[in-house]
Amino acid sequence: MPDVPRDVDPRRRLAGGAARGDRGGAAVTGQPRARAEEVVVTACPDGPLLVRGPARLVDQEGNEIERHRATVALCRCGGTAIPPWCDGTHKVNGYRSGDDDGRSTASEAGTGA
Repeated sequence: MPDVPRDVDPRRRLAGGAARGDRGGAAVTGQPRARAEEVVVTACPDGPLLVRGPARLVDQEGNEIERHRATVALCRCGGTAIPPWCDGTHKVNGYRSGDDDGRSTASEAGTGA
């Protein structure tokens, strides 16, 4: 095992020598972590877009939309009562993201925006 800094309990070390809570390297699952300044947008199947990182969100007029969380969920179904944020309406309005499995989107089916 690599040398452990004195301020880190050796029992809190992960495979590869990284300390739990360490911001660098890969997560326990083996998935790479996003850098603190990096923006990552993830399209959830049949759900919202998850935006992680310091993305600047603006409305159609260019006004900044204030974020209160580091990760936000943006509605894709058009049915939310709190735009642009997802409120879970996609679960009840039949929204389908149209991912590569042949399903249509809610807007194509006439149920979304």
